[in-house]
Amino acid sequence: MSELQINTTQNVKISFKSASLGERILAFFIDIVIILAYIFAAFYLVKELTGYGGLEDSWSKIAIASLIMLPAALYTLLSEIYMEGQTLGKKVAKIKVVKIDGYQASFLDFFMRWVFRLIDVYLIGGTGAVAILSVALSKKSQRLGDMASGTAVISIKNLYNIDATILENIDDKYQATFPSVINLSDNDMRIIKDTYKIAFKAKDYNTIDKLRIKVEEITQTQKGNLRNSEYLKIIMKDYTHFTQNM
Repeated sequence: MSELQINTTQNVKISFKSASLGERILAFFIDIVIILAYIFAAFYLVKELTGYGGLEDSWSKIAIASLIMLPAALYTLLSEIYMEGQTLGKKVAKIKVVKIDGYQASFLDFFMRWVFRLIDVYLIGGTGAVAILSVALSKKSQRLGDMASGTAVISIKNLYNIDATILENIDDKYQATFPSVINLSDNDMRIIKDTYKIAFKAKDYNTIDKLRIKVEEITQTQKGNLRNSEYLKIIMKDYTHFTQNM
């Protein structure tokens, strides 16, 4: 499992662990099971309701089969788009697709990964040999689809404790200071928290100051007499307070 450096939109490098080959294979097989279960169930229901097996018109059979297979073919693409870089298999394996430039992956990125599955997964008898070889040999553990789309698959097993998420520990009596933090998105807050943690640990006060200025600009707030660290901690706690009570 290699380490992956991702540049955030704040020009700060954050380290992630790339998903291991085993994690990616596990996610793939879970997704395959889900797809096959859907196909078998769909054909069974169609057969029971329409007598699909008894149809004499081959074109009707092809049309029905195509309609059934379409969701299966689009499963990976649609899942990664609407589940923010994950399929059900990836969610179970706790891995996720991200852009290596720190920006949010777009439809085009996910579409490019999906198209390259034809080569990565299905080229050599559906064995995934191309993807396995590419992930094993590439520096950032990328398959061809990742390289083409500028994405990578990271492990998120250690990202979801309270210290590594956008959430902060606050009690029920917490009084918020800056209501305009709701102008921030979850992705903004994740970048803010990750950037602050890394800069604080490295005693990079210049980056913390730049981060404070950017947050003030977005939220239209002022730190006043607060120190940069105090101000940013309040912003993070306020965001937790308002989002948990919306």
